[in-house]
Amino acid sequence: MKLFFASHNENKIREISAMLPANMMLKSLKDLSLTEEIVENGLTLEENALLKARFLHAHIHHASFADDSGLEVEVLNGRPGVYSARYAGPEKNDAANSRKLLRELEGKNNRSAVFKTVIAFVDGQQEFLFSGEVRGNIALTPRGTNGFGYDPHFFLPDLNLTAAQLAPEQKNRISHRGQALAKLLHKLERLAL
Repeated sequence: MKLFFASHNENKIREISAMLPANMMLKSLKDLSLTEEIVENGLTLEENALLKARFLHAHIHHASFADDSGLEVEVLNGRPGVYSARYAGPEKNDAANSRKLLRELEGKNNRSAVFKTVIAFVDGQQEFLFSGEVRGNIALTPRGTNGFGYDPHFFLPDLNLTAAQLAPEQKNRISHRGQALAKLLHKLERLAL
């Protein structure tokens, strides 16, 4: 079974591919030769995920899905949130985003944060949303080389590790994206019955 994923993000593509069962194959925008950048002008993760899934469905006329993720930091009133990927600018630079986040947290003791993902699935007749979230804190110093984005700064107190210190399989089991994808896969199994 092919799953069509509205993303150019190689890190997300690799992560989601690793979580799929053996009978499923992920096809991204690159695989489909769709180079157009999807404008993410939604005000919520849900809106952006739907924008991307609808875009792909409109181009290929096949059931499609997309995700949008955001890091919400409590003391920053939920920022960067829906703007997480482009927090420091439209070029979506992970290092610049992390530097900006740490600058804004200087002198603040509360580093509580939530990583959230919303996956939208669109098949032309129905639309579904699936979400996942994981709570943690923002570490002052990056740790770990796995993962991407804010992972080296996202500290999981229960594990005493950052998301970037987790083995990919472990991260995929507990991550916000892993939770949302598991819900999508469960729904696809039920739709196939």
